[in-house]
Amino acid sequence: MVKDLLEERARGLGLLVAWAPLEIPEASRRRFLEWLEAGHHGEMAYLKRQAEARLHPQSLFPWAQSALLLFAPYAYPDPGRPQGGLRVGRVARYAWVRDYHLLLGEELRRLEVLAQGLGVRAKGYVDHGPLPERTLAALSGAGWIGKSGYFLSQAFGVHAFIGVLLTDLEVEAPPPHPNRCGRCARCLPACPTHALLGDGTLDARRCISYLTIEHKGFIPPSLWPGIGDWLFGCDLCGEACPWERFGKVWKGFRPEPELAHPDLLDFFRLSGRAFQRKYAGTAFLRAGRPRMARNALIVLFNLGLGEALFLEAAQDPSPLVRRTALHALFGAGRPVEAFLKDPDPLVRAEALALLGEAPRTVDLLQDGREPPGPEVKEEGA
Repeated sequence: MVKDLLEERARGLGLLVAWAPLEIPEASRRRFLEWLEAGHHGEMAYLKRQAEARLHPQSLFPWAQSALLLFAPYAYPDPGRPQGGLRVGRVARYAWVRDYHLLLGEELRRLEVLAQGLGVRAKGYVDHGPLPERTLAALSGAGWIGKSGYFLSQAFGVHAFIGVLLTDLEVEAPPPHPNRCGRCARCLPACPTHALLGDGTLDARRCISYLTIEHKGFIPPSLWPGIGDWLFGCDLCGEACPWERFGKVWKGFRPEPELAHPDLLDFFRLSGRAFQRKYAGTAFLRAGRPRMARNALIVLFNLGLGEALFLEAAQDPSPLVRRTALHALFGAGRPVEAFLKDPDPLVRAEALALLGEAPRTVDLLQDGREPPGPEVKEEGA
């Protein structure tokens, strides 16, 4: 059978596989819309824009009938810390390898070619289109969505990237996998910002991964303590899960020391082009240099380090970096009068507020909300 040939090729690549029909259950659709309505998606406006396509995949691909789910586990060990540089803070495990979209995408393209050669219409996706991968994974019977929001499996534990090969083959829905979280809720208190809602969803606005990766602007100082030493992403809820002990590693992944433990100086001293060259094909490129510098300042502040870098960042070409440096220096008890001459009006206004000359603005800053003023644009925006 064609299905068997596709499965055999995918397994030959070292991937774990399962099939699911493409029809999204009404309960899943309703739950997603309620999550959006509550604003739990934060600034990820694309989720609202793509909601129709995400909940009705056949609106984009009317020919598609099923999905071949491809699981690439990434429970690889720490590759070690390189010598030299300023290497503090933690990076989420998924970012220790070159961009998984590229690595897994290459294998999906091979499967597309095979499917087409067998007379099957097919299209591959790796987290770059409006497809509900976790919902489809749950429909495949390969595992369940845990309280942390991770897709969990007895076959590979917690950490796995999910690729999807849409096909025009018809498949029957397998029996659902039992939810094996039971009464365990270790993931919930493991989240220092209380972002997990306990039902398999989260409030992205409080999630460390969202703040350090997706959030484009300034992170209010009220949220800094919860971020701790996480430079990029967060693994705390996954690490707390008992199913992590079943972790496996796909043979296509090679974690790199320079990604697991990057030199923070790069984020302040590399030009935009040099940053792009060094971190091409990595998850850091998505955030960009200014946001990586923003994250680094917060980590250094939380660790009680880096006042010299705070001063260096005060001269950064990005207003986002200078604004974060302002609050880091103020929080460290250092003078901030120099920011009264900053070229950005919002940075000047916040410096005035911190110096006690604009109490209403100070009040806004203390409760974590954004002060009034123009939007801060990043380099290249």
